[in-house]
Amino acid sequence: MKPISLLLKGAASAAMLFAFTMAADAAEKVRIALGDVVSVETLAFAVAMERAKDRGVDYEITSFAKEELSIQSMINGQSDIGVGPPYSVIQKSKLPLKNIYQMSRLVFFPVASVEYKTWKDMDGQPITFHARGTGTEAIGNIIAKREGIEFGDRSYVPGSENRIIAMMNGQIKATIVDLANKNLLMSKAGDRFHVLPSLDEAASDELVFASEGWLKDNREQANIIVEELHKLWREMKADPGVIEAERAKRNLLSDQPKEVLDEVVPFYAEAVKEGVFAPLEDPAAVAKVDFSFYTEAGQLEGPADSLKVEDFWDLGPLDAAKKALGG
Repeated sequence: MKPISLLLKGAASAAMLFAFTMAADAAEKVRIALGDVVSVETLAFAVAMERAKDRGVDYEITSFAKEELSIQSMINGQSDIGVGPPYSVIQKSKLPLKNIYQMSRLVFFPVASVEYKTWKDMDGQPITFHARGTGTEAIGNIIAKREGIEFGDRSYVPGSENRIIAMMNGQIKATIVDLANKNLLMSKAGDRFHVLPSLDEAASDELVFASEGWLKDNREQANIIVEELHKLWREMKADPGVIEAERAKRNLLSDQPKEVLDEVVPFYAEAVKEGVFAPLEDPAAVAKVDFSFYTEAGQLEGPADSLKVEDFWDLGPLDAAKKALGG
């Protein structure tokens, strides 16, 4: 599979990439901070938001080059809803933010030069992650701890596609990348690189979270958004082709070339199969996995079993969604 985001993220700047508004007639838009560009990988979220807009929820998405910047916009009160990994920020800053839905799970693959035959060979060696405090670094921290090794210099390059390009150009020898880019690297340079063992846990990667103040004042809008997310994630599990059908129907990503749009169906088929996208049926169990994972990674202060779901999650919108959707 080609790296979809390779064609979509190349124009990222150091700060905000772009903002766009899918406008309706509502008086006040829901301000959404996305730590990524709107691409094939985030298309499902855009589809869910368009469905919410059909029900009267007007919104505006601002895309940032880094997840840290999107979270900062939440901290500054410039956004109502964010997409990213907020656990550490919620705990350390005591900010009034709550998770409301799990958008994707951490399904990433460590890839390294063939000179590193096992993780033991990585002791003292440099490694590159997406960004500080993100899922790829959490995976690396846990692996290093379990393997009894310490990485050498750490560097950070946002975007799996950018990291594999750097690998093929000889600038990076080891990193952790997403499914599509792991497949591309193996197809293009499988004689020079290989996949090292990863983790079995599938903790949350991207979470949809919101400010408590906004949730309190806009419960109906929050319920609609989470209902549309949960409904679409269920549909996607049964038939990943729903994302392309909705994209075509709504003319989303219409500015992208055909070769990018041709990747929508295979990307979602494989991502659903590998568990990247799954409907959030048991949030308490998900939170428990997340607490254990991020505590072991050093991004949450534990012990994990002392952490409370209600300190990080507002389950009201999901409860309402399940009641409305049934099943």
